[in-house]
Amino acid sequence: MQEGRPEQPAAKSCVKKRFSDFAEEQGPLEGSKVTINSVLNVEIMITGFRIQGSKYKDKNRSGKCLTVQFERDGEQHVFFTGSEVLRSQLEKYGDELPFWSTVKKIDKYFTLS
Repeated sequence: MQEGRPEQPAAKSCVKKRFSDFAEEQGPLEGSKVTINSVLNVEIMITGFRIQGSKYKDKNRSGKCLTVQFERDGEQHVFFTGSEVLRSQLEKYGDELPFWSTVKKIDKYFTLS
């Protein structure tokens, strides 16, 4: 320190951060919206999913909505469902994403195979 000059505080690091480096919010899953019926019995590459509260809470016991993001024929799509079985399967096996699967309808339930 020089005599007669006050000590200067250390300069803040000039490291530039990206919002995505620290933000916890997730944006919507990208892809064109399709119905779950349009992907029945067709092999698709499931690339992501999200579980949120449903605006149709009376349609299923959990009150949750599952959004599934997938690729088919090189294009990104999403479908929405209240299926408890699909939600349970993706929660259980979500660490394996991405993976190929086929959505099947057995009686009134949807399932992955």
